[in-house]
Amino acid sequence: MQFTEFANQTVLITGAASGIGQAQVRAFLAQQAAVIAIDIQAQPAALLASPKLSYQVADVSDAAQLTQAIMAGVSALGQPSIVCNTAGKLDDYRPTLKTSLTEWQTILATDLTSQFLVTNLVLPTMLTQKHGVFVNMASIAGLVAGGGGAAYTAAKHAIIGYTKQLDVDYAAQGIRANCIAPGAIDTPMNAADFAGDGKMAKWVAKETPAKRWAQPSEVADLTLFLASRHADYIHGTVVPIDGGWIAK
Repeated sequence: MQFTEFANQTVLITGAASGIGQAQVRAFLAQQAAVIAIDIQAQPAALLASPKLSYQVADVSDAAQLTQAIMAGVSALGQPSIVCNTAGKLDDYRPTLKTSLTEWQTILATDLTSQFLVTNLVLPTMLTQKHGVFVNMASIAGLVAGGGGAAYTAAKHAIIGYTKQLDVDYAAQGIRANCIAPGAIDTPMNAADFAGDGKMAKWVAKETPAKRWAQPSEVADLTLFLASRHADYIHGTVVPIDGGWIAK
């Protein structure tokens, strides 16, 4: 899959150290884009040093750290015209009565508020340039219950609403926002499902119409399309990539 248009663009990706975020970084770098990568973890060996990669360590739930990381990335590679708000964490499927206030606030800060912070930091320049694309990471837990606990499901539903509003508010000014709703993706975040005899992972695959887990690269490929000019008329929508899970 080739998108030559990315060669002259800078992409900002959060949650870049592993899973879907890392796959997105690798995919955009392969398209010759410059990438500002942000994660709370140190740069993994899988992401080799490159003049087109500015890797910044920051907690996306911390506004000061996030601001500093974005400013450093912009200083190195220029203003991003594409943003992938991918950072997120699970809540161990806890129902509301087993979710503490601290856990609730942590999940929302990481999964939802980080997207608000990133957006508000880069959107003013995008509006000046009259061009900007957001690909926000939701989940099937943003469309149906069962994909997470109370906090995670609430955060992912909110991401979908935020994305729709972002697009409606700024579409006429050259901004485009959509979100992806992954189902079962084989990432470190889901490692617990594969622990031991992998009973949970096997059950998930069995319950998925496609009968398998997807790889992060499949979500990254979808990201490339949604960020490209080929998707220019796709606005404020949610694209599931779930092997048919929500079609059941």
